[in-house]
Amino acid sequence: MMLTDLFENDDMKLINLLPQEGAVHYYGKILDKATADAYFEKCRSELSWEHDRSFIYGKEIVTKRKIAWYADELVSYTYSGYTKMASAWPSFLQEIKQVVESHCGDVFNSCLCNFYHSGAEGMGWHSDAEKDLVENGVIAALSLGGERKFLFKHKGTGEKASLVLEHGSLLIMKGSTQANWLHSLPKTKKDVEPRVSLTFRQMR
Repeated sequence: MMLTDLFENDDMKLINLLPQEGAVHYYGKILDKATADAYFEKCRSELSWEHDRSFIYGKEIVTKRKIAWYADELVSYTYSGYTKMASAWPSFLQEIKQVVESHCGDVFNSCLCNFYHSGAEGMGWHSDAEKDLVENGVIAALSLGGERKFLFKHKGTGEKASLVLEHGSLLIMKGSTQANWLHSLPKTKKDVEPRVSLTFRQMR
């Protein structure tokens, strides 16, 4: 299948970027550079980062990528065979959440944060469809730091699409996207800056 560039001009920002069975909207940069820079530094230095862990075919995998998990209540989140317990929101992360909510019109009660040190770290094909999440809920991803390509692949047809996530930009996934599409952040040999991804979610 051909790889389609999703974000080519400003007119495409609020249309559905998936051709079928899902809904993805790219808002572009919602933060100016100074604000995005400041939030990136606070995330990098103040969030409670730890290496992500998962079980694959009975084997424990520890990633170089780091994660942090925050929520309105001290709820748990289980994926890849591991259960994570949420921490209380830092005030600056609540500020970011409010900014994201004001742009997309949805309300979130949790945030899974990801820290990629370089282009050597990424995420393979997956969908965020764990039982702890609201079915067909909204996931809002705010990108801070180095620009990275983000891919989608339809589970049935294999059709693919891609876009570049910019520093300070917002991506929304909703509806049946997780049921029908996989997404990934591929590794790259390019010299890219560290990146923080704040994925705001709706837990049951």
